[in-house]
Amino acid sequence: MRFTDKSIIVTGAGSGIGRAAATLFAAEGGKVIVADVTDGAEATAKAIRDAGGVAEAIRIDAGSEEDVVKAVALACDRYGGLDVMFANAGISGGMANIFDTSVELITEVLRVNLIGPYLAVKHAAPRIAERGKGAIILTASVAGIRSGAGSPAYSASKAGVINLARVSAQQLAGSNVRVNAICPGLTETGMTKPTFDYARDAGKMDRVGRLNPLRRGAQPEELAKVALFLASDDASYVNGQAIAVDGGLSSSHPVTKQEYGRTAV
Repeated sequence: MRFTDKSIIVTGAGSGIGRAAATLFAAEGGKVIVADVTDGAEATAKAIRDAGGVAEAIRIDAGSEEDVVKAVALACDRYGGLDVMFANAGISGGMANIFDTSVELITEVLRVNLIGPYLAVKHAAPRIAERGKGAIILTASVAGIRSGAGSPAYSASKAGVINLARVSAQQLAGSNVRVNAICPGLTETGMTKPTFDYARDAGKMDRVGRLNPLRRGAQPEELAKVALFLASDDASYVNGQAIAVDGGLSSSHPVTKQEYGRTAV
């Protein structure tokens, strides 16, 4: 029960990693504001309440400053303050290359994926600091670490999130508010559902995640547990970091693969 009576906001909590995190926060005693741009927010909050937890849904656009302010105000009004902000909401923006990506598309991807976390830090950090200590977690991606895991628009936005976490940690020096990012690899969420559905229908699930050493994709709960660790006192000395949770994908440059127990050809 690491989050007993803690006030927590999770954006993008209508599905995937956000829903898994909101559920786990509540299971460990947290009082959760479940935020999403879809009706999934209420579904997540209802499931938490049905399980005996505390949650309230709010429908917001994570890239809108007005909406982020509303979410922070709701947490402070309902739960007396704010202890944890998990800025998880994001969009993929498709897989267009640089030359086929319109200015409108990259602007929208950056608005949600990068300006959204920036707004979360801007408006959540002062409220968390009032509590004496707390944490902000931002969802980045392995696509923000190096090329090969996303479109130019998506990858650029997530690289920005990684640096935002580092800069924010420095600018919040002395506040006792920690800021870290998680960098998921291929994870089964609403965003990646078509990929997983296709693999299942085609009998090719053995090819999903085949480039990482674990040879599989991740489930949302596996990412959510890392976010909870970073939000908890267990990570009290972890600050300004970007943690890759990708089955080992980003641990290597491209090489000829060697299978365990035998040499690959």
